[in-house]
Amino acid sequence: MRAIRFACLLLALPVLHAEPKRSLLDADPDVVYLDAHFQRPLRLWIIKAAPIYSDKQGQRKLGTVLPDQEVEIQAITERAYRVSARTGGNKTIGWVGSGAFASKEDPDVSKNLTLFYQRQLEVERLIAEKRAAIGMTMDEVSRALGDPTKKKVRQTAEGRSGQWEFIDYEEVKHYTYVRDPATGNVFRRLSHVTQEEKGRTTVEFENELVTAIEKSESEEGSGRVKIVVPPLVFGW
Repeated sequence: MRAIRFACLLLALPVLHAEPKRSLLDADPDVVYLDAHFQRPLRLWIIKAAPIYSDKQGQRKLGTVLPDQEVEIQAITERAYRVSARTGGNKTIGWVGSGAFASKEDPDVSKNLTLFYQRQLEVERLIAEKRAAIGMTMDEVSRALGDPTKKKVRQTAEGRSGQWEFIDYEEVKHYTYVRDPATGNVFRRLSHVTQEEKGRTTVEFENELVTAIEKSESEEGSGRVKIVVPPLVFGW
């Protein structure tokens, strides 16, 4: 199966391969923290005065951000961005509605960041369920399924392709039946323990994106193969 193509923003921010540890106050599952996905900060312009709040729900106002300032986007939800911005003579950290921001490179920045946010929440849910999906990156597959049992990789001028195989094993105990010569009673005795294959998942990829997933019959009951939007690629 060919990789799903998606009309993406062009954004060349290097992607991190591991998420940083967070404090309990900075680990909201409904928030996407951009430092977990990009090595360089994402910066946007505030184009109009707007209220800034201490919480993403907009319940406690801290002040009003001033227009015509470039700020770093620390985290996002579907409708608000967490920033450090000027409010009068001070800088305030808080949440500002996405409609107050613009990008010189991308006129649809708010729409595209919403798509990015929705994808990341879906991917994080699948990772928590230990499920791979078509459209995931191989780093995301590793977070969901762990290290592959087998790897097959093909490198060409067009990029890298191949497959990862994940085999689940279960411990099976084998017994023998022995008769007690003194009493004549028969009892069961552990003979040996073997590791036997329980299920197998094969993930095929092209250019670091999952294009197909194959499961053994014993694994098919875990649900249909999920398809997610490939990661958006930004060009700022």
